[in-house]
Formats: sequence, structure tokens, C-alpha cells
Amino acid sequence: MSTDEIDVPHTPDDQGSAEPKRRKPRDKPLLIVITGHGKGKSTSAFGMLMRSWARGYRCGVFQFVKSGKWKVGEEKAAHQLGGIDWEKMGDGWTWISRDLEESADRAREGWAEVKRRIADERYEFLLLDEMTYAIKFGWIDEDDVVDTLVNRPGFQHVVVTGRDASPKLIEAANLVTEVVKVKHPMDEGIRAQQGIEW
Repeated sequence: MSTDEIDVPHTPDDQGSAEPKRRKPRDKPLLIVITGHGKGKSTSAFGMLMRSWARGYRCGVFQFVKSGKWKVGEEKAAHQLGGIDWEKMGDGWTWISRDLEESADRAREGWAEVKRRIADERYEFLLLDEMTYAIKFGWIDEDDVVDTLVNRPGFQHVVVTGRDASPKLIEAANLVTEVVKVKHPMDEGIRAQQGIEW
């Protein structure tokens, strides 16, 4: 077997995304956007997270809307697996937020930390869950986001989820998927359920 077909596990002192033997020659870092009004955007991104983790990638998740109070099933699974950084910067959904300026501040602080970790090449797979809302609401600058993601150093896959992805983000991405709602249980008065929605 040639060395380019070997999955290389991480060690505490390795070079992370600067370690070329970890990848195959065909591998290119992708900017992926999963948007639309249907259910399954984050679910799809978490599936990619699991694949990346299984390949030994350094993985991180930043959730821009969900607060630390939310007990998300995927986060529980990530903690059980180990080796996945998970940060929540939100304070819940904007329509029930008591202080939108605090929500905006949290999003700005979260984005500043994401930028630091991108510059440090901390991850080979980075999920920015529900970040499109922070851009849409003007809490973080669209041009800054696009410039940072397009010009990220090293080998870093980045996945951005959320409704109403901005035009510049869509244009910059290598892969864009729009999730379209056909039917949803909430239309029948069925409330969100553990194991399905979170």
C-alpha cells in the first residue's frame, strides 16, 4: 500500500493540517454551505463531522445560535467520541431572545475566536453551525467572513449552515446545497422531538 492511501492518526505533537502525509493528492480544502428552509441542514453537516472525525481530522464545531442550555444530541455524541472541540456562542433563538444586542455580541466574539483558530490552522474540519443568521442580521460582516474563509491557510474544510445564506458566501463556496421543505410535522401541530430535532 502506498503512503498516500494510509489514514494517519493525529498525535498530540503532530502538525495538524500542515501534515501532508495525512491527505491524498486529490484532496482539496472545501468551503461548503448548507442552506434553505428545510429541516436537515445541521444534520447533514454533523454527518460530515462524523466522517472527518473517523478519518482522524482535527474537528471543531461553533454553534452561533444555540445556547449552552441546549442539550444537543450531536454534542453528546461528540463528547463520547472525544477529540471534537464544541463551542456554543448563542443564547437561543432570536425570536425569544431577551437581549438581541447580547446575541450580537456573542456572535461577534464567536466569530473573532473562529478567525483565530482558522489563522492557527487548528482544524481540518470546522463546522460553523447556523452562522448564516449572524451574517443576515448584520452581527458579523459578510465581506470579512467571505475573505477569511476564502483565504484560510493550510488544509481546512469549512462547513457553514443556516437559512438564507448570503449571496457572497454562496458565490465563494465550492459546494452549496439548498434543503427544501416539502412537509414538516410542525405543520400538523407535532412539536419538536428529542432524537429528531436535537
